Amino acid sequence: MGKQIHQGAVLTARCTKFTANTATVRRKRQSGFTLIEIMVVVAIIAILGATVVPLIMDRPNEARVVRAKNDIASFSSALELYKLDNFNYPSTEQGLEALVTKPTGDPEPANWNGRGYVKKLSKDPWGREYIYQNEEGDFEIISLGNDGVEGGEEFDADISNFDPS
Repeated sequence: MGKQIHQGAVLTARCTKFTANTATVRRKRQSGFTLIEIMVVVAIIAILGATVVPLIMDRPNEARVVRAKNDIASFSSALELYKLDNFNYPSTEQGLEALVTKPTGDPEPANWNGRGYVKKLSKDPWGREYIYQNEEGDFEIISLGNDGVEGGEEFDADISNFDPS
């Protein structure tokens, strides 16, 4: 009888050890993705979508116009943050570069964000610089469209932050 009790205790100890190891394995398998990992994946998908989709779409000109409008909206948002920090928009001479590096000249930025307001300035979808103008405290950001000259119609038309979208 004593031998049976001893074997039962050994069997119980083995089962307890097996259950503990199984619980550890389950905990390891149940670990999920962190918010940072999910955000990185979403950012990579967005970047791929923004760069690849226009190349494979049947309507590349429409995709370029949409990208230019998105770039202009992004720069407009960054300029609003710039104004909140510095009480005015950069001058025409300071340009959009004031969003990346601290501008010199008038108006002097009072509280320029040391990290900048955008990482880098992109060119428009046709490979040209965006035009920035600040007149009387209001700014306009312009892409000259497909043809690269002022005016035009359809895909050659200028794109601006004043355009209704």
